[in-house]
Amino acid sequence: MTTAKFITFEGIDGAGKSTHLAFVADLLRARGKTVVLTREPGGTSLGEALRNILLHEKMHLETEALLMFAARREHIAQVIEPALARGDWVISDRFTDATFAYQGGGRKLERQKLVALEAWVHPHLQPDLTLLFDVPLDVARARLDATRELDKFEQEKADFFAATRAEYLRRADEFPQRFVKIDSTLPIAEIQDYLRDIIAEFDR
Repeated sequence: MTTAKFITFEGIDGAGKSTHLAFVADLLRARGKTVVLTREPGGTSLGEALRNILLHEKMHLETEALLMFAARREHIAQVIEPALARGDWVISDRFTDATFAYQGGGRKLERQKLVALEAWVHPHLQPDLTLLFDVPLDVARARLDATRELDKFEQEKADFFAATRAEYLRRADEFPQRFVKIDSTLPIAEIQDYLRDIIAEFDR
């Protein structure tokens, strides 16, 4: 029986999740796991091409959601499902919760349309663990402003990120069995101590 697991990292832009991806991967490798580290949109050559379009081109919100799920379908077929079938642990920087948060919460796309796409694209696949890195909007914005040239999502206004964050938190309340919320305003060392505890409990 396989012990493969699927872990996703979620949070609004500037939440700090990317800081901890490699750390968790290393924790798992130290526990003897083979880890596949990937991201959305992206993870495949087609997905990376779509990522560039999605992050920089303006488009209808339904087109945006459809392209997100198109990239995701390829990602699942080419990366996630083969890795899990091998018994590997997969860590993805974002998955479908991000589409509900950004296109549903932020863009206001009708939730049922996203539910239908989710049921079509991955009816039998859900993360085993979702780490939601949560920060107040002002903290996230300060972090973004201090980094690099911003993509089209990162350039959105505060109300967009408020709605995106609210949808993330709603999802966490809806699926408490797989979500763990992390206060990403804490010092990195404290967050990593918490992540050690989470992984140790998860991999018992």
